[in-house]
Amino acid sequence: MKLRQFISIFISKLTIKALRLLRRGGTTLPGKLAFKIYPGILKSIAKNFDIIMVTGTNGKTTTTRIIEEILKNNNIDYITNKSGANLLSGITTIFIQAVTLSGKPRHKVALIESDEAAFNQVTRHLQPRAVVVTNFFRDQLDRYGELYSTLNAVKSGLERIDDSTTVILNADDSMCASLGRETSKKVLYYGVAKEAYEGNTNDINTDAMFCINCKNKYEYTNHIYGHLGGFYCTSCGYKRPAANLECTGIQEAGSSYTTISWKCTPPLSEEDKEITTRINLPGLYNVYNAMAAATCGLALNYSTDTVKSAMQSFECGFGRMEAINVGDKTIKIILVKNPTGFNQVLNFLSLDNQQLNIAFLINDNLADGTDISWLWDVDFEQLSKVSDKICNLFTSGVRGEDMAVRLKYSGLDTRKIRIIKDYQLLLERGLEETPAGGCLHILPTYTAMLDIRGILKKKFNLKEFWK
Repeated sequence: MKLRQFISIFISKLTIKALRLLRRGGTTLPGKLAFKIYPGILKSIAKNFDIIMVTGTNGKTTTTRIIEEILKNNNIDYITNKSGANLLSGITTIFIQAVTLSGKPRHKVALIESDEAAFNQVTRHLQPRAVVVTNFFRDQLDRYGELYSTLNAVKSGLERIDDSTTVILNADDSMCASLGRETSKKVLYYGVAKEAYEGNTNDINTDAMFCINCKNKYEYTNHIYGHLGGFYCTSCGYKRPAANLECTGIQEAGSSYTTISWKCTPPLSEEDKEITTRINLPGLYNVYNAMAAATCGLALNYSTDTVKSAMQSFECGFGRMEAINVGDKTIKIILVKNPTGFNQVLNFLSLDNQQLNIAFLINDNLADGTDISWLWDVDFEQLSKVSDKICNLFTSGVRGEDMAVRLKYSGLDTRKIRIIKDYQLLLERGLEETPAGGCLHILPTYTAMLDIRGILKKKFNLKEFWK
């Protein structure tokens, strides 16, 4: 067994080096090879790490990166899958990089983002100290199947890990919160208080309209966005649980930041005081990401000061609000992958007082979801409210023409909609028509993000995506 482990680690490390020399990511193939040689490799080398896991539909990467900032602020030696390789093979590669040839860990903590569909498989090999579940929204159905299947997969994964694990859940998501019922594990909830924000109840989507227990339609005391809010069932009594960490007010919502107030209840804090923090991110969905990360940090006994500092100093990661300075202009890349997340991006773009130059890069590759009908569930019509600020709406990618049609049917000025399939030309035109001090917003699906980011990396000498 030890010999197989050694061979598995040796060949995988060799593969990583070779791929990096070839300027390839080397994030998944080494892990696949390791499993071929020794199927027990991950369980064997991961058992000596203190593991934190993050999963869910939206916000995994941002939540993970804020937790990473908390670890940095506490001088914790850690590893993390920064590249976004969050399936079993990619996670295995990260652990192999972090051990010696004999399997001895070089670091204390492993902060792991796990794809929600892969979580059930990953927890066959890992025993985390804490698990954060962000939310459950309808993603591309040809990728993950029916939404309740994804929920049940995460539930099975949680049931597999032992009772020493702390589970951190979104109180405002009826599906996510249901994971905290009938479990012997320690459960902590985070959310947004009723008095903090009131969204439009007409915008409640159909992802989770009906009670997970009795199928009665939920009522809401307040609504944030999507199906998030103060849900309750008049039939069986299932309702939003009390949150241990809660956003109590949104003081200011800018196009690049959000100022919030928040407070904790025991066991996270004995002090009943409100804290004001400027999150270095815009959008309500990033308020949730910050609350999730803060709950995790406090649950792991890190100080409130280091948690608050992480929320304020965090910088956006690869493809998630990543800002690239080009002279006196900025390019901002914002990944879009489902209607709820897309709507939130459009919402905060509408808050921007500057002129809007937006490029929509839509692919239909397997990793994106081959069915792009979800674009018709996105509320592009809300852009008509700020039509006077819109200069250009570029569309590109494999399905750039479909995106242009969707924008046309949203009632936007077709003279501002331009299809440019060549990414190099798109960047040139986009930057040319972005005024000094302005921003070109690029909204790509996953594989389009990898493509455009690769071009930007060469053009502006950016970090590799795995760094």
